[in-house]
Amino acid sequence: MRSVDPMEGYRPARRRRGVVRKEMPLWQELPLLLVVAFCLAVLIRTFLVQAFYIPSGSMQSTLEIKDRVLVNKVVYDMRDPLRGEIVVFRGTDDWAPEVTEEVSNTFLAKLGRTVGDLVGVSRPGERDFIKRVIGLPGDKVACCDSGGRITVNGVGIDEAYIADGFNSDLSQPPIAGQCTSRRFNEVTVPAGQMFVMGDHRKVSQDARCQGPVPIENIIGRAFVVVWPSEHFTSLDVPDVWKQFAQQYPSAAAAHPIPMREENPAVAANVFPLLFGVGLSARSGMSSWRRRRRLRA
Repeated sequence: MRSVDPMEGYRPARRRRGVVRKEMPLWQELPLLLVVAFCLAVLIRTFLVQAFYIPSGSMQSTLEIKDRVLVNKVVYDMRDPLRGEIVVFRGTDDWAPEVTEEVSNTFLAKLGRTVGDLVGVSRPGERDFIKRVIGLPGDKVACCDSGGRITVNGVGIDEAYIADGFNSDLSQPPIAGQCTSRRFNEVTVPAGQMFVMGDHRKVSQDARCQGPVPIENIIGRAFVVVWPSEHFTSLDVPDVWKQFAQQYPSAAAAHPIPMREENPAVAANVFPLLFGVGLSARSGMSSWRRRRRLRA
């Protein structure tokens, strides 16, 4: 009886021919990853979070000159601003620039400012300001009560965040167009606007002398100091404003705050793009790290 060869009739399976993908050399891939990272930074700066440079002492001692804060640019698309929050906004034509520094106009300087503005690390424009929200639509804001405090709807506010020596002169009478005096006549905040003030009342040019600001001019809410590292801290709403909001109903109920119109197309297109760009960058870096391990 003939023995049967177990391999008889066996045909080796053909190897599937696949397209061999040529690996991109590092000197080509690295610039691509840098471009992807730059585009991602631009998108984040435009729609989500922006770094903001503090150019003046108007918010001392809460914020020091040359501090950098992160600004949430989407929070007010979902809710109204609150008293006590620190906001970055575009001033109206009535608002004079607080800092007018001479800047270099050389090509490299202009290029640096352009790139810095795109990724959100440049200095703010002359019309960009950072202040604390004191009054909302319908609020009556004045100074001062018998204790020298500002009042909102007749209630004195203990502003513990104003350091000693940083408050403005109590004895000086109000002067039209100047913020040097602590005293100012009662102001009823118009519909759709907010009353803002700096924490360093001696030097801050704010709503006391330049008028309220449209809420739609808000760029975003400053929520954390990120630089220098020794100044790192969150910028929470002070307890005095939280207690005020709980004890006294908002006058804004009679003057609804106009919310900035949300553009569904932006949300539909930008966030998937951010996600796609992030995945591309991650896959590129993973591929590069894998090749490095294989070569090692």
